[in-house]
Amino acid sequence: MSAPRERRAAVTGIGVVAPGGTNTETFWKSTQEGVSVLDRVTREGCEHLPLKVAGEVRSFEPSAAVEERYLVQTDRFTHFAMAAADAALQDARLGQADTDVAPFSAGVVTAAGSGGGEFGQRELQKLWSKGSRYVGPWQSIAWFYAASTGQVSIRRGFKGPCSVVAADEAGGLDALAHAARAVKRGTDVIVAGSTEAPLAPYSMVCQLGYRELSPVADPKRAYRPFTEDACGFVPAEGGAMLTVEAADAARERGVPVRAVLAGHAATFTGASRWELSREGLAEAIRGALAEAGCAPEEVDVVFADALGVPEADRAEALAIADALGRSVPVTAPKTGTGRAYCAAPVLDTAAAVLAMEHGLIPPTPNVSDICHDLDLVTGRARAAEVRTALVLSRGLMGSNSALVLRHGAADAS
Repeated sequence: MSAPRERRAAVTGIGVVAPGGTNTETFWKSTQEGVSVLDRVTREGCEHLPLKVAGEVRSFEPSAAVEERYLVQTDRFTHFAMAAADAALQDARLGQADTDVAPFSAGVVTAAGSGGGEFGQRELQKLWSKGSRYVGPWQSIAWFYAASTGQVSIRRGFKGPCSVVAADEAGGLDALAHAARAVKRGTDVIVAGSTEAPLAPYSMVCQLGYRELSPVADPKRAYRPFTEDACGFVPAEGGAMLTVEAADAARERGVPVRAVLAGHAATFTGASRWELSREGLAEAIRGALAEAGCAPEEVDVVFADALGVPEADRAEALAIADALGRSVPVTAPKTGTGRAYCAAPVLDTAAAVLAMEHGLIPPTPNVSDICHDLDLVTGRARAAEVRTALVLSRGLMGSNSALVLRHGAADAS
């Protein structure tokens, strides 16, 4: 008698709120076309700050996506998360009726690096200008990193495994890994991902201490990883949420398996120690491939971390070569939208799933003169059969993470 097949964690729904599009369709259209939406920061109170360029979400109306009773309790980063979670569940054909999801077998996992800075700043200004009686009760939770997990789970009635991952930028991939492992252990559905809103004045001031932040005021030259002109990264807001469930259960419901979260691994090499990230990232790649049962030669595309710092870019290029042992197409769509901290690799994951579905590797906007030994896709999208994608992420505080995605059709065999 054969052993039962292991539960495989499948992506069945995608929800996106990003500078390049506030739904999955517009996000993919701008991503595959290599559109750059980086521009001068327009947020009130930020005019005097040295950070001049960012990826802003400019066409999102919170009141159209979130009920008033939740809206007043939450920060912009949670508004993004609730809207993206709704879209991901709708895409997976879940949550439309009370019987769709068993409450105690559904959960939420998010990662966040900046928290609710805009909400917190507003309430602190009330505290110092008017007094403590003018500070709202939601100040105690709206700024908190776990706010999105809590509010999405409360709003959707999910009472299963819920958590928030603290692993700086790489936490976005780690959140997806936590979701995959929860599903493998028997949980029916996890909504997982990350959204960020780090462009309020207080949040932006907190970022000014990052030496990796780009000081360039020209949007077309501010974020150009893997080039001689690399001068740091440009921050962004927004993010994505994914619906993760067992592949066999999705097929039984008649829902397409868009991709399988096949393998993940993480390492730590220390804050801003970019030369050491070569070894750490390569080890994460090897670990993710091993968990996925995937040979290096099976990887069809790498979605790079692409920090934009010369020593970090060199370390990443070498790590990819070390772990894969061959040239493979590499892309970094985030150069057109900005690096949304924990949400950046989740947006890359969404783009990787869409790349597999459409047979297109999206380009790396604003980049042409590559100075590393990389097959970086630039200019326009490249047609390719993408069956296996590798998504990479590193955090400013030293975390490294790698995620292997398999095309949904490949898992059915």
